[in-house]
Formats: sequence, C-alpha cells, structure tokens
Amino acid sequence: QVRMVKDSDPSWKPTFIVKPDGGCQGDGIYLIKDPSDIRLAGTLQSRPAVVQEYICKPLLIDKLKFDIRLYVLLKSLDPLEIYIAKDGLSRFCTEPYQEPNPKNLHHVFMHLTNYSLNIHSGNFVHSDSANTGSKRTFSSILCRLSSKGVDIKKVWSDIISLVIKTVIALTPELKVFYQSDIPAGKPGPTCFQILGFDILLMKNLKPILLEVNANPSMRIEHEQELSPGVFENVPSLVDEEVKVAVIRDTLRLMDPLKKKRETQSQQFEKPLAGKEDTSESDMATAPDGSTNSEAHLPSICLKQVFPKYAKHFNYLRLVDRMANLFIRFLGIKGTMKLGPTGFRTFIRNCKLSSSSLSMAAVDILYIDITRRWNSMTLDQRDSG
Repeated sequence: QVRMVKDSDPSWKPTFIVKPDGGCQGDGIYLIKDPSDIRLAGTLQSRPAVVQEYICKPLLIDKLKFDIRLYVLLKSLDPLEIYIAKDGLSRFCTEPYQEPNPKNLHHVFMHLTNYSLNIHSGNFVHSDSANTGSKRTFSSILCRLSSKGVDIKKVWSDIISLVIKTVIALTPELKVFYQSDIPAGKPGPTCFQILGFDILLMKNLKPILLEVNANPSMRIEHEQELSPGVFENVPSLVDEEVKVAVIRDTLRLMDPLKKKRETQSQQFEKPLAGKEDTSESDMATAPDGSTNSEAHLPSICLKQVFPKYAKHFNYLRLVDRMANLFIRFLGIKGTMKLGPTGFRTFIRNCKLSSSSLSMAAVDILYIDITRRWNSMTLDQRDSG
C-alpha cells in the first residue's frame, strides 16, 4: 500500500504509529518511518497490531501535543439516539513537540498523549485547576482557542459530525448482535453504552478520530507516590468534574421509571392550576409523597445530536437499512444465520427474482455465497 502511494507521490514521507491489538493505556505503542522496519515484522506474528499513518501536524498548546477524550452515550439502537457530553478531557504530552525524525521517534512523552504513560514523566503537572496542568477540561481549551479568534461553533460542529458518522458505521453490526442476544418483543433489559472517543485536532483545527473505547476508564483519582513505594489515591478534580456529570446524567436519561413519574406528576399538577400561591416545595412533591429527585440537580450535561441532526446524515445509513432487512428475514429470532428459506423469502419480498434470476438460480447463489463466506472466515461460529 505504501509503495503504491509513494509511486504516485514521491514527496510523501510518512511516519507510522503501531498499536498492538487488545492493548490499552499506551502499552507497546511505537513509531516507525519504514514499513519494513524489523520491529514490525518481528512482533506482528506474535501480536497483531493496527498501523496508522501518524499525524505530524497536530494543534499545539504551550508547545505541547494533546488529544481530547469525549464521552458519547449510545442511548438506544432502534431508534438510534446519540448524546455527547458537553465537556471532555484534554490530555497533554509532557515534552515539547517536534515533528517525528529518526532522533525523536522513541520519545514517548513527546508523541503519545496517553495519561498512563505521561504520569511517569518528571514534567507531568498535577493541577487543581481545569485550565492548567497535564490534564485539563476540553472547555478550557475551547475558551483559550476562542480568545485567539477561533470559530468554536465550527470546531464543535465538525466533532459532532465525526461522532455521528462513526456511530452510524458501528450500528449495523451492533444491531445484528443485539437482536441475537435480546430478541425483539420480549420484555428484557434496555441496553446503553458510554463510549470514549479519542480525537486529535490538527493544526488546521480539523478533528481526526484516533480510536473509540468501548470501556472508557471512569476513575476519578490518580495514584501519587508519597515516598518510595508508598502510594495514595488522590482525587483528580478535572476527572471528577467531567466523569461524575457523564454518569449522573446517563442514569437520569436512562431511568426507566422516569416516564412513569412524569405522567403521574402531570396528572397530579393539573388541579393545582387554579391555585395562585403554590410554593416550590409543594411542586417538588410527587403523588407518592416522594420529592422530585432532580429538582436540585444541575442541568443535563449530555446534548442530543441524533436524531436531532438526522436529516443531515440519514443518507449514510445504507448498511443500517441492509441490517434491518437481514434481521427481518432471519426467520428465527436470536440467530445470526440467514438460512436458505429466509434467503428465498428475502429475494421474493424484495421482488428480485425475474426471468433472468429463477428460484433455482437463487438456491445456487445461496450455496455459492455460503461456501465463499466459510472459506473466508476463520471462526466457524461466524459461518452463515
């Protein structure tokens, strides 16, 4: 692939970042200039990895590279509902940034923003303020950019677009897995997920998706070494400010009894309409005598972005519609295999059979597709 690109553009001199599969917290990540690098050839057999082109021109603040962790709530798959937390974390490197060259490729504190790596750097700054230190709130970064004349609305709109497109790419497969674990029509759990999006702003302020974490850390403290070998957990105010709000408001949005309570309180409030003097304490009391538990809580920090902006992105949901068809014709709920009968029903209902495609030809097509798929997949459980 690299050779092909270089043939058409000889001036292209990329750096690559190698991330081991199944790794976390920056473990085992390294940079290379040449795809035939001996380290890459040596480790790929024992530990598969993702190789990405390294972004050489990130936006810098205080001469340091940083990335953004944003929390995204996938509230429901069908209908698709996506929320983004209004604030996130910005994690800083601890060594002034230079573009990669053979001399600095191994400087992890310059190139890798992982908190779990930089905390071991002598330059790491623990701060109680949201806008200084090696971990800050994203809102403090936006404030700073805004003071320099940057169009913050445009940055946010680009980030929202990136998040929606990414989730749209994930949902078709998620839907198929979801229906096999939780068949429709049965009263069961409603599932949700908090995703951790890692985003890098380029020098031109374009956001780039680095990765999505399915299980983002919700720790709100860090270990501090008091004396050699003696550690204590110290609360991180920046983590607390962002993560507590995300979890609190996810639970508020997902609360299954909320609708029931709202309906009850609406019925309860109607007779009060004629009363002039209704004190606030009366209004906060529900019919069962309990108080409205949300009256004292701050406003919700999660902003709905889908279906709010659906009309701009629905054209991308082609594979999603294919997944819906696939699920519809599975026949047996809770499976992942479209059998020959389901395949025939699909062809018939979608009016795909014609004089040139007979039902006998459809059966042969099914056998052919199944054979090809089985030769491609390593795990036989994925057959079908």
